[in-house]
Amino acid sequence: MEKAEKAEQAVNEGEHQVSDEADRVWSGSWVAERLGVELVGDDRLTGLLGMALRRNPKRAHLLVSNVLGKHVPQSPSVVYGHGVELGRRVRELLGAEEAGRAVVLGYAETATGLGHSVADGLGLAPYLHSTRRPVAGVATAGGFEESHSHATSHLLLPEDPALLGGDGPLVLVDDEFSTGNTVLNTVRDLHARYPRRRYVVVALVDMRSAADAGRLEEFAREIGARVDLVTAASGTVRLPEGVLEKGQELVARYESEGSSAGAAPAPTDPQPDDDGTAPHTTRIDLHWPAGLPDGARHGFTPAHRARLEAALPAMAARIAEALPHNARRVHILGFEELMYAPLRLARELERSADVEVRYSTTTRSPVLAVDDPGYAIRTRLVFPAHDDPADGPGERYAYNVAGAGFDAVVVVVDSTGDTPALHAPDGLPARLAAHTPRVLLAVIPSYAPERPSMLPEPLRGPAFSSYAPEEVGWLLQDLSDVTLEAPTEEREEAIQSGGAHYAESLPVEYQPSEQYQELFHAALEDSAARIAQAVGVVTETVLAERSPRPVLVSLARAGTPVGILMRRWAQHRHGLDLPHYAVSIVRGRGIDANALRWLARHHDPRDVVFVDGWTGKGAITRELAQALEEFEKSDGITGFDPEIAVLADPGSCVRTYGTREDFLIPSACLNSTVSGLISRTVLRADLVGPDDFHGAKFYRELAGTDVSVAFLDAVSARFPKVADAACAQAKELLATDRSPTWEGWAAVERISEEYAIHDVNLVKPGVGETTRVMLRRVPWKVLARAGAGSDLDHVRLLAEQRGVPVEEVDALPYTCVGLIHPQYTRGATGADGKAVSV
Repeated sequence: MEKAEKAEQAVNEGEHQVSDEADRVWSGSWVAERLGVELVGDDRLTGLLGMALRRNPKRAHLLVSNVLGKHVPQSPSVVYGHGVELGRRVRELLGAEEAGRAVVLGYAETATGLGHSVADGLGLAPYLHSTRRPVAGVATAGGFEESHSHATSHLLLPEDPALLGGDGPLVLVDDEFSTGNTVLNTVRDLHARYPRRRYVVVALVDMRSAADAGRLEEFAREIGARVDLVTAASGTVRLPEGVLEKGQELVARYESEGSSAGAAPAPTDPQPDDDGTAPHTTRIDLHWPAGLPDGARHGFTPAHRARLEAALPAMAARIAEALPHNARRVHILGFEELMYAPLRLARELERSADVEVRYSTTTRSPVLAVDDPGYAIRTRLVFPAHDDPADGPGERYAYNVAGAGFDAVVVVVDSTGDTPALHAPDGLPARLAAHTPRVLLAVIPSYAPERPSMLPEPLRGPAFSSYAPEEVGWLLQDLSDVTLEAPTEEREEAIQSGGAHYAESLPVEYQPSEQYQELFHAALEDSAARIAQAVGVVTETVLAERSPRPVLVSLARAGTPVGILMRRWAQHRHGLDLPHYAVSIVRGRGIDANALRWLARHHDPRDVVFVDGWTGKGAITRELAQALEEFEKSDGITGFDPEIAVLADPGSCVRTYGTREDFLIPSACLNSTVSGLISRTVLRADLVGPDDFHGAKFYRELAGTDVSVAFLDAVSARFPKVADAACAQAKELLATDRSPTWEGWAAVERISEEYAIHDVNLVKPGVGETTRVMLRRVPWKVLARAGAGSDLDHVRLLAEQRGVPVEEVDALPYTCVGLIHPQYTRGATGADGKAVSV
């Protein structure tokens, strides 16, 4: 207890527990001497900060805090005490009433623990920190960029969306202010969503220039809010001309000379123990309270704090029991954003055990290490990321731990980070084992908000659709037992009169004649290789541009065969097992919002790629963009990209496509019998409630004529033959300007006026859309590009069967265009249902 009291006294007196050597030499002198950098300001600055160099194209130097507990091991009482003291000052500034309404927001990764400590000092304030780790199923309440950082995207993922919605003061906490851009970006984003009257900005040090300070004041006036500043010290960094280039040269030279402390040698026995733990590592069961958040990624309330305070003594005692009996110097090493829980454990151990305790955490930030007393980063341990980060694998670092003479190091991670990569021969415990006699591991359960979903799991074959269960999950409800079909003429009259929406009923399924089925198989044989290549091109484009592990979400039902083919290509070419779902989108009604909610709960929305078969005039492209914008406003869930990936884009409506040719895709020749025996989707108020997925039918009775899997297999069989050409074509496309020209939309508008239709919804461009007109609607005419060949054989056959004229047109941007009867009534067809002239 005596040591802890002295440590806390040191905080109050503005002193800092550092080594004797560091007391004699300022840990920023090495950089200052070589780069001419000056630290100017409060007398306390050199005690609070050292300097180092980093490999960063935006800034050469790094201000290294001696009291933050990130890069420099420090007494946990000193680290915690600085944050609590800043929180007390904020409370004094606000007054008890305003402080009671405040919310504290800290920045990942460096200030997560500092912000939590500030919240403790403030009193009963709830706390949230930003995160760079997306969590499936948690809505994003905001986000912002950190312009100077090596990793910029910050997410806000509160369990309770109302946490940021109050009008009390918002306290923003960072370790340092260098330009103030991060704070400006944060306030700008949050004030647009949750405007409030007062903000308090808190940092250990304020190193902004006068111009940067003026920008914050000007911004506060612009939004009509008060912005106060609370810091432990302030000053500026004077940088000579050319410092960035000179710093980069220094980093390159020292790294090439091997001055940077490297990784520890791998252990002699690379095999993990039976429990998956690295050799020479002892696990400690903390008995972490069930349901208690490991940090404030999703929010940390006063009730959570009370539970933690009650559990800390017993957890620290378990750590003490696991330490070697002769341990005198112990290091508690936290994990990136997981700073607060390890800090509190370290402080409790310092208060209760007869050992000298130091605390720091691992980090993503790459910094040069130089073993010199005038340099802030003396040693560096390098190890691979071990929590499957969203931005992919990479190096992580622990600074100033190696060579510090610790008798034991206790690594504290959350369960998301307790992976085989952690316990690999080059993992963190193995690196530490070369520098300390004992490595212990404490794992805190990663907290994820439990939001029970009332939505069912996706429907899968063979219970719903003729596709294999792993090929697609349908985010639909099964309406197979409901009679929804109506004669085509009745549906058309109701739709055009405004009496019904096309999605409220289904057309009677077209039953292809033997001649038409032969035509389908001939067309498939002729076009399978061309389709396979387009599948390869669009899939390679998605993997290169959108996500290395996309979640394919096809727009039912035309997009579903394409989504399955893309999934098969990713498996064939890259060994990827991509998730694939089908959802409903309805023109004029938008996309199924419940399907989006289900996707957001199970996947990162940023990985979702919407897939469709082809574009016509781009109506669905526009529909999706508008629907996602409305969904973001209503649900606060961000990240869904409205850009559709399609097999064919003859209308030039999207950037991600396999081809822009307008050719026959055989899956457009038929209805359900080439789409897993699933109907088009249905949206009717008496069948689809506010908490239901849109509906569809499974036509089991049509199994005898089903060619769904045959179509997929025929195309997939061509993958090996076209793989090289597809990859080369995708590479070429990625280097070109693929911006949509929307020429198809312009052509549709022109045709609508030229043919006195005056309704673009009745003009269906492209082979696929024209086929749909012939199979589902009351067709009036077919416009065919002069000289169009076998791609239109099936259209000509259908036109002949239905008595529809085919008119050849020069300079048509599509191979064909189908026109729905513009003045349809029941009297506009003959007794046999064939179209007659108007």
